Amino acid sequence: MTGVLIAAAVGFTGVGGATAAQPSNEPARQDCRTYSSVKECGQPKLNEKQRQCVTAATQQGMTERRATVECRTFA
Repeated sequence: MTGVLIAAAVGFTGVGGATAAQPSNEPARQDCRTYSSVKECGQPKLNEKQRQCVTAATQQGMTERRATVECRTFA
């Protein structure tokens, strides 16, 4: 199975298929994430209560990115 995947990857990109990056007129991709049906992009500004919520959530094992979105939305 692994050999099939490798062969498919080589066939898709070709051997030595690296090319130089081409300049693009597209806007840069934003750092966005969605949790609990809420989408946040960039680094949201948090008030003191929201920062305390993030600290508490991360201490309980939630990722900081998820805690930031959920605390900003629900705290």
